[in-house]
Order: sequence, then C-alpha cells, then structure tokens
Amino acid sequence: MQTYTHYKDSGIDWIGQIPEHWEVSKVKNYLEIPITDGPHTTPILLDEGIPFISAESIKNGKIDFSKKRGNISEEDYKLFSQKYVPQRNDIYMIKSGATTGNIAMVETDDIFTIWSPLAVFRTGKKILPRLLYNVLSSGYFRRGVELNWSFGTQQNIGMGILSNLFITIPPIQEQEAIANFLDRKTAKIDALVQTKEQQIEKLKELRQAKIHQAVTKGLDAHVPTKDSRVPWIGEIPEHWEVKKLKYIFDKIQTGTTPSTLNEKYFNGEIPWYNPKDLNNEILVDSEKKISDLAISDGSAKIFDNDSILIVGIGATAGKTSYLKKRGSFNQQITGFHSKIFFNKYYFYHLKSIGNVMLSLAQFTTLPILNNEFFKKLYLPIPPIQEQEQIVAYLDEVTGKIDQAIAQKQEQITKLKEYKQSLINDVVTGKVKVC
Repeated sequence: MQTYTHYKDSGIDWIGQIPEHWEVSKVKNYLEIPITDGPHTTPILLDEGIPFISAESIKNGKIDFSKKRGNISEEDYKLFSQKYVPQRNDIYMIKSGATTGNIAMVETDDIFTIWSPLAVFRTGKKILPRLLYNVLSSGYFRRGVELNWSFGTQQNIGMGILSNLFITIPPIQEQEAIANFLDRKTAKIDALVQTKEQQIEKLKELRQAKIHQAVTKGLDAHVPTKDSRVPWIGEIPEHWEVKKLKYIFDKIQTGTTPSTLNEKYFNGEIPWYNPKDLNNEILVDSEKKISDLAISDGSAKIFDNDSILIVGIGATAGKTSYLKKRGSFNQQITGFHSKIFFNKYYFYHLKSIGNVMLSLAQFTTLPILNNEFFKKLYLPIPPIQEQEQIVAYLDEVTGKIDQAIAQKQEQITKLKEYKQSLINDVVTGKVKVC
C-alpha cells in the first residue's frame, strides 16, 4: 500500500507520525452536540413498548436489538427524550463495565431509546460519521480510553474525559475515500469471520451429535435395540440397562464455601471451583484455592480426579465438566463419582443432556437441579467394557473436532487483529488509500 510523502509528529505517543496536512484535535471539536448519554434512572420494563437499549446490545460494532434490556412505555420515552433522541449515524460507546470502549453506529430510523452506560457521539459538519466511527474503533483511540478510564466496582470513563481525547482528522475531501475504503475492506473481513463462526457452530453440532449417538446407541450400528422407556434416551442397545442416577454414583454431594473469616482455609493449593470455572469442559486448576484444613474441618468437600461436576442453580444450571485433578467447589455445584462405573462415560452423557435436565428442572425465578432431582434422573448403563470403548472413541473424535474448532478460532482472532491494524493504519495516515 502507498504512504504519504510528508509526515509530522502528532504529539501523541500512541499515535506517532501523521500526514503533514492532517490535524490533531480533541474529539469534542468535531461534534454537533456535547457528548451525552441515556437517563440515569431505571424505568419499568415491559414486554411490549419502545425498545430500551443498553451495553449488552452493543455487539461487533452494531446494535443488536435482540439483546435489548426490555421495552418502556410511551410516557417514559417522552420523559427520556427530553435529554436525548437517537438518530441515524449517532455513534454509541460503552462507558462503564467490562466492555467499556466498545462502539456501535445507529443504522435505523426506528424509534428506541438508550440507558446511561452508553455515551453518544453525534458528528458535526467537519467530519463524516463513518470516519468518526472508524476513528473510535481504532487501536489508538482505544489506547486513549484505556489510559484514562478509572476503576470503582468496574472500569468506567467519564464523558468529559472522552470529549477531550485527541483524534486525527484528514481534510473532508479525503474522509469519504477513507471511509469507503474501510467499509469495503472491513465488510470482506467481517464476512470471512462470519463464515468461520458458522463453520464453528456446525462443528459444535457435529460434536454434540457424535456424543449423543455414542452414549445412547453405542458404537455398533447393527446391534438390536429396545425402547428405554425414557423419552430423552429413546432406543438403546438391547443388552443395556437403564437405572436411576443414584444407583450409578456412590458419591453425590453439593459443594460448600469455606468461611472467609478463617484465612487459613484459603491458604492452600487445592482447586476450588465456582460455576464460571465450568465454562471449561476439563478442569485441572482454578483461580481460587483452598487448604487441606478447609477439607479436614469439614468446611469444604473434596472430590477425587475422574469426577463429574454439574452447576445446579442459576443461569448456567446444567453446565457439566470433568474433574481431571482432585478439587473442591461451592454450593452451586454438585459433584458425582462412581467406584464401579466409568465416570467419563457419564460425563459425556450428562453433558449431552444439559437441555433435557433444564426442561425437567424445578423453577422458582431460576432453574434448580438439586440432589433429589439428580438421584431420580434415569441414565443408560452399557457394560463396563463398552463404556470404556465409547470413551476412547469420543476422546479421539471430540479431540479432532476441538482441534478443528481451535484452528477456526485462531483464524478468526488473526482476521480481527488484521482488521484492527488496518483501521488504525488508515485513520492515522500510515497507509494512503486515496
């Protein structure tokens, strides 16, 4: 790609050199209105009404209305509109929380409104909205945000600070060419990313299908079958049995949380898991650790390696992991271990019926999978030798699929890094596109 003939120092360390005829100025000097945000009051959310958008809707540079916080009434909309009314080409930046700095552009004329975590940038006549969108997406602007955000219970950045961050501005006649170039290039990159994400979803579906087939039908496609008399299990090999879970596992226990008043309980090397840790399918280590004293005092439960952990309550209820190294866990998790049957076979089976467990769960405000629920859950029992063969087969098959998924994810990461680098180079003039 071409570069400009003459450059100058931008005066900003993390921007570096810019084309000699470009400007560096505070972002507020290129806005039609001062940066504002949504209301700081919490409205009553309704099933129907006017969409109410917050940080969770800002996804991949766009507003995902399917992730809206809820809907509000006409009365609340009129009240909130006294402060701000969305319009096409407004740009939103998340200014608090884990996703601070993420942005999206308004690409609709539909009526909606926003909440306080979103800061609004509305461009003036000296800068094109699509150029400012790319500038706010750039690595250098992100760097400015990260250097200036503060921490309380979570990271956040004030609108006054955002207003005074510096941006690089080409002449207006160059802005459209730059915006058009980035639109074309980033659209191609985004399409490639989307294709690879779809490929990953298909691989995950294939993985799930392979597991379900193996744990409920076995590895011999020609074996005679019979009705298991359990709807979610269906037909099983004729020589298999079906029993309640309580007859399969000799150890079924819910975890505990040791008292934080005793520092000695948390001064050890034993992994101690919470539901978030079960995002990993195989558990080897955890961020939090407890001591042998917590176990010997009865303040925590210990499970040996080759155990199964399942989240029993909350948004991730039914999530299942395999404990490869002995460990402990909190009261939101139930552990299972069998001395007779092949635990990893039942890990694969229980993981494959997470949605089934949720459909059968008790509900208050959240699904509950307690010990009584688990004990009454029916599971198939293949002969031990077949359990071992199924596990060996699934370890190999899922390992290959996981490797393919990891490769796709690595490709996505590289594409996103390239996109970020391209935007940054173009909006700082390191690359000339017109």
